[in-house]
Amino acid sequence: SMPLINSKGVRQTPWSEGQNVRHLEPMGFIKFDLLGLSTLAMMETAIELILKRHFRNDNPTFSDVKSFYDRYLHPDKIDLNDEKVYENVFHKGNFVGTFQFTEDGARNFAERVKPNNIIDVSAITSIYRPGPLSANVHEDYIEAKGSPQYIKYLTPEIQEITEETFGFLIFQEQIAKIAHALGKDLSLDEGNLLRKLLTKKGTGKGFEVKDRIHKKFIDGCIEKGIAQTEAQALWEKFEYFSGYGFNKSHAVCYSVISYQCAWLLTYYQAEWIAAFLDKEPESRKEEAINTAKSLGYSIAPVDVNTSGRTWEITKDGKTLIQPLTSIKGFGESAMIQVLEHRPFKDIEDLLFREEVKYAKLNKKVLDRLCRAGALDALVDDRFTGRKHFWSAAVVERPKTKKKFHENIEKYRGEGDFSEEEIIHFKTELTGIFPMNLVISPETIEKLKEKFIPPISEFDEELQICWFIPRKVIPKKTKRGKDYWILQVIDSNNETEKITCWGIDPKKDSIHINRPYMSRLEYDPKWGFSTRSMYRNFRLLG
Repeated sequence: SMPLINSKGVRQTPWSEGQNVRHLEPMGFIKFDLLGLSTLAMMETAIELILKRHFRNDNPTFSDVKSFYDRYLHPDKIDLNDEKVYENVFHKGNFVGTFQFTEDGARNFAERVKPNNIIDVSAITSIYRPGPLSANVHEDYIEAKGSPQYIKYLTPEIQEITEETFGFLIFQEQIAKIAHALGKDLSLDEGNLLRKLLTKKGTGKGFEVKDRIHKKFIDGCIEKGIAQTEAQALWEKFEYFSGYGFNKSHAVCYSVISYQCAWLLTYYQAEWIAAFLDKEPESRKEEAINTAKSLGYSIAPVDVNTSGRTWEITKDGKTLIQPLTSIKGFGESAMIQVLEHRPFKDIEDLLFREEVKYAKLNKKVLDRLCRAGALDALVDDRFTGRKHFWSAAVVERPKTKKKFHENIEKYRGEGDFSEEEIIHFKTELTGIFPMNLVISPETIEKLKEKFIPPISEFDEELQICWFIPRKVIPKKTKRGKDYWILQVIDSNNETEKITCWGIDPKKDSIHINRPYMSRLEYDPKWGFSTRSMYRNFRLLG
C-alpha cells in the first residue's frame, strides 16, 4: 500500500518517481504515464463520419465507434505491413494529420527513408530528435538502409539485435540485449539496469554497480573471441548512443498510432480530411484548408442554411462543407437558434422570426455571419451589393420590417465590399483565403506559358517562381541585423516560408495578399531564401 494526500482536490502520492529522484520502482511499484492525444479525438470523428457515409449509421454512438476501431484499427487486427499505406503516406509524403509527422523535417526524413514496417517508422521518430540529428545519425541511417549489404556487424549476436535498425543502436533496449548476449553471466535484468544507468539519472545505483557490469561485459566479450579493445570500443558506443537512445516500447506504441492515422488517410481519405479540418486549431486552420484543397477537394463556403456543427462531406465525397463553428465568435447558443429554425428563405425570415431568441442570435453574431459570407445566399436583387445588405440588415439592425425597408433605401449607394475587405473578412473570420480575388486565372495561365511555376513547384535550376505573401514576421539576427520570414501560398494552396536576408526597413516593403514573382535560393535543410528583396521581388499586376 502507498500513502495518499489530497492536493487541490486531486489524490496524489507524496512519493517521487521522476527524472532525478526514483523511490517507487525499487519498492516494487509501477508508475503509469497516461497521456491525452488530440489525434485520438480526430480518429473518433473520422470513424463517426465513416459510419455515417459507408455503414448507414446516422447517429453513431461511442460503442459503435469502438466496435469499428476494434474490428479494423486495433493493433491486434490492423495489418501493420500494408504496402499501400506505407507508399501512400510515408513514401509520397502525404502526411495530412498523421501523428508525429506534422513537421516538415520529420516528413522529409520519412520520404527519404521510405519505411516499410513499424520498426522503420519507430526508428524515424526516434532519430528525428535534437541529439541524433546533431550527430548526423539521420544521414548515416539513410545511407545504411539504402545499402544494407555493406553493413559490417562485429558479432552474429549484434547483427541479430541491430539488423532491424541497420546496425545502429537506436533503441535503449538494444543496449540491454547486447550486454546480456555478450557479457559473462550478465543477466537481462542487469542489462536493463545498465540501460537505466546510462540513460537516466538518480536510479539509486552508483558507479560501483556500473563498474561491476562493465567487468562482466568485457570478460564475456573476451571469452567469445572479441579483442579487449573492440569490447571497450563497443562499451563506449553504448555510452555514446545512450545520450540520445530512445525507448523502443514507447516508440513502437506511438508509431502504431501514426500508422492508424495513415491507414484512415489511405482507405477513408475524405472522412480523415474532414476530421483533420475539424480538429486543427484556429492558428493552423488556413493551412489545413489549403492542404485539403491541394488534394483535390472543393470547399463549400460557410452558409447559414447548409453548414452544420462540424466539417461534413457531400454525397459524392468531393466537397467538404465548412461548418458554422468555423466562424470565429459564433458560439453554441447562436448555433442552436440557427439549427432549430432554418431554413431561412430570405433575410426577413432570419431577422423577424417570433420563435427565434435574438438575445442569442444577436447583432454581433449576425455581423460575423454576414461578413464571413454565410448570408450571401440571402442577398437578393433588392440590394446593390453585400455592403448594402450588411448596412441595412446588420450594422443598423432593424427592429421592424418597416425600418428594414427604410434601411434598404438609406444605404442603397453602398454597393459591394471591396476586394481587400472581402479578403480580410474571409481570412479573419473563416480561415479560407479567396485565391480567385487575388490572382486571376488568366495571370496564372500567362505565368505557365512563360514557364514560371508556383513556389510549390519550384525548379532549383530555374529559381524563379511566384507566390502570394500572407504574413510578414520581422526578425533580427544575433548581431541585430533585420530579416523577414514570409509566409506565402500559391495556386496549389501549398504554404511555404521564405527567409528574406538583409532587409532595409526604410527601403523594403511587401504587400500582403498580392501576387509576387521572385528569384529564390533553396536548401533542403533551411528552405527558401533571398538576399535582396529590392532586386529579386516583382509585384504582379
